[in-house]
Amino acid sequence: MMNQTYSLPLYSDGMSLNEQELIACQSLSRALPDHKSRAKAALSGHRSSQIKGRGMEFAEVRHYQNGDDVRTIDWRVTARTGVAHTKLFVEERERPILLLIDLSHSSYFGSQLVLQSVQIAHLATTLGWNAINNGDRLGALIASETNHLELKPRSRRQGILQLTSGLIDVHQQQLKQINQLSPDPGHMFKACQRLQRIAKPGSLIWIITDGQHINQQCLAPLTELSRHCDIGAFVVTDPLRQGTLALPKQFALPVRDGQQQLTLTRQSYEAWLANQQAQQQQFFALMNLIKVQPKLIDAAKPLSAQLDILR
Repeated sequence: MMNQTYSLPLYSDGMSLNEQELIACQSLSRALPDHKSRAKAALSGHRSSQIKGRGMEFAEVRHYQNGDDVRTIDWRVTARTGVAHTKLFVEERERPILLLIDLSHSSYFGSQLVLQSVQIAHLATTLGWNAINNGDRLGALIASETNHLELKPRSRRQGILQLTSGLIDVHQQQLKQINQLSPDPGHMFKACQRLQRIAKPGSLIWIITDGQHINQQCLAPLTELSRHCDIGAFVVTDPLRQGTLALPKQFALPVRDGQQQLTLTRQSYEAWLANQQAQQQQFFALMNLIKVQPKLIDAAKPLSAQLDILR
């Protein structure tokens, strides 16, 4: 049975990123469900519930009434008017959606169609458009060996525009530095620690990675995040790394794996493939510890052909 041949996604060359191809992901996002339905009961609903209390979004000031929490007294208004006033708060209308986007050098790999890094960017942007279309606030942490770009959650077009701009900048920077050695092998651990600091309770977090660098060291911050946030994960992979690419009996295949230049033969490929799959299984095992089931996304197929996985 012959493998199906796919065309490049709209406006994409498969290697670099541009604004047009990321904007085009908006059409894909409309086919996705509202992921807020996965929220925990205590954190459910991004709409305003009209329940008023402390620690939420400021709503208004009114006269103090018996039974009001004295900690909510607005002392400035009270001093100005001579009458006790209290602050009222309302639950936030928009749920923060945070994307942890792993653009490590190992993701700049592709045997067919697009680089894994490009597919990661397409997936992140599609999820971002979905969040914006559902009225949520969108933020991200784009991580690489040399940079952690933090994008604070924003609503509407501000959220998606900062995401697309950040993805293009970091991706281009990584392509320019592809031949340089990684100065920080623990960069994803530091990214997880930073995400733990910036994620508010009740956030929905999507981890988008090739699964190569989120390791056991990351378990502690991810476990803490899972106690207060909902987490989902996607692993973007490639047929050569999955062992599903049809290859001749004998071959000499030049491959760049991160900063390594390799020539894979039939014999060396088997050992290389076993190592790739072992790393992926380690990531799946790590996610299982925090009760997250990652989904596989193939960089050899456009996202439009994998919408069932995203639903």
